Amino acid sequence: MSTPMVEAHDLWKSYAGVEVLKGVTLTVVRGEVTCLIGPSGSGKSTFLRCINHLEKHDAGELRVDGDLVGYELRGGKLYERNDKQICAERAQIGMVFQRFNLFQHLTVLDNITIGQVKVKNVDSEVAKVEARELLARVGLDGKERHYPAQLSGGQQQRVAIARALAMDPKLMLFDEPTSALDPELVGEVLDVMRDLAESGMTMIVVTHEMGFAREVANTVYFLDAGVIEESGTPAEVLGSPKSERLRSFLSKVL
Repeated sequence: MSTPMVEAHDLWKSYAGVEVLKGVTLTVVRGEVTCLIGPSGSGKSTFLRCINHLEKHDAGELRVDGDLVGYELRGGKLYERNDKQICAERAQIGMVFQRFNLFQHLTVLDNITIGQVKVKNVDSEVAKVEARELLARVGLDGKERHYPAQLSGGQQQRVAIARALAMDPKLMLFDEPTSALDPELVGEVLDVMRDLAESGMTMIVVTHEMGFAREVANTVYFLDAGVIEESGTPAEVLGSPKSERLRSFLSKVL
């Protein structure tokens, strides 16, 4: 069997004494889509940020592609990797945020190419060719000279996805990618994500879009108060919830 893309075992994380993750254990299979659902404050986004070491977990073990996230084991002890090593790890993991996080002073084309040129040392002309191909893939042909402020929220989020893909990641993380969008713009972003899923990209998606989770996910985890309450296929978790807490949650979002 191939190594899972993500393995978390008994992961804990606190902020100022408040426990946000309480022993989370889960596995993300390579080439599959995993959706994390649950109420606000349940630890979903924190878990996502731990995967690329934007947040440091307090206890437990977290691996991506078989390697410890943010740390290395030497002589039986864990040591945090240096900034250069952590940046190299992050370069292999694409992340799409709620609020796009585009560089407002750069054109669409420059937003997509800057990571390739600055981090991966790709020739700028080669990077531009790939960026235009990615823009076509996300349905934004002809927008390369625009600035983010000239685009709709849905278009900006699609640029953010293209920017993440330009780094050729082995894993894509989506932190509620449609929550900041007007309802009529949600579909265009979800369509791009469906295309990614069909291409075999390993994806972890924090989402409130239950229809997307039902249609695209291989596995769904329901988090509440930092604990995984239920997990399984979309049919199991969304169609036949076992706990009263999950039934209550779904009654509000379905």
